Amino acid sequence: MYLYEGRGLLLLTLFAALQIATEGRGTLPLCRPGFSEDVYVAVVPESTEKGQPLFNVKFVNCGQGGLVRFECSNPSDFRIEADGVVYALRPLTLSTLPTVPLVIVARDETNQQQWQTQVRLTPPVGQSQQAQDIQAPPALSQGLQEIWFPSRQTDSSSIGQLKRMKRDWVIPPINVPENSRGEFPQDLVRIRSDNDKNRSLRYSVTGPGADQPPTGIFIIHPISGELSVMKPLDREHISNFHLRAHAVDLNGNQVESPIDIVINVIDMNDNRPEFIHQIWNGSVPEGSKPGTFVMTVTSVDKDDPKTANGMLRYKIGSQNPESPTSNMFTINNKTGDIITVAAGLDREKVPQYTLIIQATDMEGNPMYGLSNTATAVIRVTDINDNPPEFTAEMFFGEVPENRVNVIVANLTVTDKDQPNTLAWKAVYKITGGDPTGRFSVPTDPTTNEGLVTVVKPIDYEISRTYMLTVVAVNEVSLARGIYSPRQSTATVSIRVIDVNESPYFDPNPKLIKLEEGMLAESSLTTFTAQDPDRFMQQSIRYTRLSDPANWLRIDANTGRITTIAVLDRESPYVKDNMYSATFLASDSGVPPASGTGTLQISLLDINDNAPHVYPQETEMCKKPEPNGINITALDGDLNPNAGPFAFELANRPADVRRNWTITRLSGDYAQLSLKIGFLESGIYEIPIIITDSGNLPMSNTSYLRVKVCQCDHNGDCTDQQHIIAAGLGTGAIIAILLCIIILLILVLLFVVWMKRRDKERQAKQLLIDPEDDVRDNILKYDEEGGGEEDQDYDLSQLQQPDTIEPDTIKPVGIRRMDERPLHPEPQYPIRSAAPHPGDIGDFINEGLKAADNDPTAPPYDSLLVFDYEGSGSTAGSLSSLNSSSSGGDQDYDYLNDWGPRFRKLADMYGGSDD
Repeated sequence: MYLYEGRGLLLLTLFAALQIATEGRGTLPLCRPGFSEDVYVAVVPESTEKGQPLFNVKFVNCGQGGLVRFECSNPSDFRIEADGVVYALRPLTLSTLPTVPLVIVARDETNQQQWQTQVRLTPPVGQSQQAQDIQAPPALSQGLQEIWFPSRQTDSSSIGQLKRMKRDWVIPPINVPENSRGEFPQDLVRIRSDNDKNRSLRYSVTGPGADQPPTGIFIIHPISGELSVMKPLDREHISNFHLRAHAVDLNGNQVESPIDIVINVIDMNDNRPEFIHQIWNGSVPEGSKPGTFVMTVTSVDKDDPKTANGMLRYKIGSQNPESPTSNMFTINNKTGDIITVAAGLDREKVPQYTLIIQATDMEGNPMYGLSNTATAVIRVTDINDNPPEFTAEMFFGEVPENRVNVIVANLTVTDKDQPNTLAWKAVYKITGGDPTGRFSVPTDPTTNEGLVTVVKPIDYEISRTYMLTVVAVNEVSLARGIYSPRQSTATVSIRVIDVNESPYFDPNPKLIKLEEGMLAESSLTTFTAQDPDRFMQQSIRYTRLSDPANWLRIDANTGRITTIAVLDRESPYVKDNMYSATFLASDSGVPPASGTGTLQISLLDINDNAPHVYPQETEMCKKPEPNGINITALDGDLNPNAGPFAFELANRPADVRRNWTITRLSGDYAQLSLKIGFLESGIYEIPIIITDSGNLPMSNTSYLRVKVCQCDHNGDCTDQQHIIAAGLGTGAIIAILLCIIILLILVLLFVVWMKRRDKERQAKQLLIDPEDDVRDNILKYDEEGGGEEDQDYDLSQLQQPDTIEPDTIKPVGIRRMDERPLHPEPQYPIRSAAPHPGDIGDFINEGLKAADNDPTAPPYDSLLVFDYEGSGSTAGSLSSLNSSSSGGDQDYDYLNDWGPRFRKLADMYGGSDD
């Protein structure tokens, strides 16, 4: 207890008489380590010397006894000792004093805790004031705890003049239980100041719960200073409140420094434990030993975990199913860890357990604690404790020989482990009966069956049956202590089916070496095939499949190959001296099978090609300087049947050796040059005899075509001379002929097109079709004639008398084929071959005129004049037509020769009396 004097009052410590509402919960200590002041004001002399003490700071460690080290923010000017005395490290004057406060830091070397304070350096004043320590006495009024504002006093120290400002009191927290049911407002404490003895003061509080959200929870009486709570508090919502109390006079001037008030809400057991999940899922392998960890369940309680209200305990309420025992699991009552306590977990029997977990607060006290439950579902996971077992000891299958990638047999197994897991999936291995690796047994991913598959061709002639030993295992190893039973091994019997196999040539391809030039009907070799079907009596026949040069023939029965033409190494079908032919061998099986073989003939060169000169054409100036032409020879044969070559000029014509000479330059080259100094322009063909170096040398006379021309100063033939000398080549002549032929074809096509066009135009312009001609169409009406009364008529009555002219009568002996004989024929006016469509009227008038002027026309032609009805007509009525002559004197039998159209007229006029 500290004792302070001031203003004539003797005050005891404030906290000696404090009693909190919840008595018995304890109070906080009054002392806390730190500097005695938050801010010091130090008066320093006008000038100081180096090493002169200036002021000291006081540090209170509350008897902890730890080593405290001081540090200064300006170590270049000041030094602080362990006793808190600050010394000057250099001479200082008022002008050199720092303007910012000096910061002093105290650090505990034991726990690294630190504190700091500030020192303001000021010049000296006339009179120093001493700071005095103040202590507020306790006072009780009406049974309420009172909190006093600390008063301000000054005292002086022996070192310099240091103005010390007393720190505020540390007020212990006020504890208020939550969910209080008492009357409200409920008084908590009274705030007092020792200045309210002399003048009237007003009290207020600020902070969350007062004037800040949530507002309206705490209020203070402005005169009496009584602090009250207005409603029940909830610790789970706000666990404590930090308020600040103020004291001002009636003018609003601050009388006391504000003091901090902490109100703690005391927890009550008003919340049940809550599990984070209502259903917890865990797993444990089957066959686990006791003590195997399974899972952890967690529950939370909103109450204070530092009190019994929030301390939880767990236990298992029930287990379902209770097999093989009712206590297969246990739970750590503090951590919630679930572990196994009994053996016998078997997934194939019990795949899942359901536990009811209960959590209780108040440290599990069933009488006072609150409880809640959750469900823990524990799945027993599978381990490979059941090996796969075959459903049968023997499996059977068959396969045709030479077939691959075919399934021979399906192997089925059973496995009690969980389907579609590594402990259930089977892997099949062939352990015997397949030394050459012709079979494999992959696993069907859906059915887990083993598929015995042929991966290499099987030959019936080598092995007719196979007996395989197959073992089934899982993809993971069996659990410790589990062994494969006898049922995990099975035997597979496979029968091979014989099929007709193709004959094969051996070797294939077959290589033979021959000299070219072998004559036709020469025997080369025998190329036969083998039939792999040794147990089938079959014959083989041979045919030629591919022979590009058509040189060979093969005997169908024996396979003997002979030539049908001369073998020529220089043939275009020979590549790199190699000629290839393909033959087919077919057996007599049902169905027949065939195979092919290739015969390769390596042709050796012989000297069968004579050399010829190269190039075949060249140019030379009239006065060559130099006058030599380099030439060589080409030979289709190979060395040594080719070069070196011998070159010489032919003896004839005689002027060749007189004008030219040839000189050998090397084995393959020679030079042709003029003996004379000048040669006329033109084309000269020079015969050159070239002989190769074969064992039997071959010679050939080649003609070198030399174009002699006038050259320029560069030695090149001029363009005019080029044209004269060169002439037209074969290619140019062919091109010109082709152009001429194409031109003629185009002209011919144009003429044909024009004629067709004229015919189409004439066809379009003829409006009267020959079949529609009026005179011809009268034949269609011959059935209307023939009456006896109409056979005697006079044709002259149908003519126009004023239009008949004597000069239009035709000469005797000229008549139309359809007129009556022995009558003169009129001359018809000539019609234009293709009348213009605009002259159609003239065309019709001409036709009418021609018909009118024909006195011998049959009645059907005279029909054209029926449209004439002018005055003075001598015709009268048509029904009164009379013939001017008797029909009995006329012979009409000739009408039968004119066709079916005139037979009716013949019957009408030339018939008998019957």
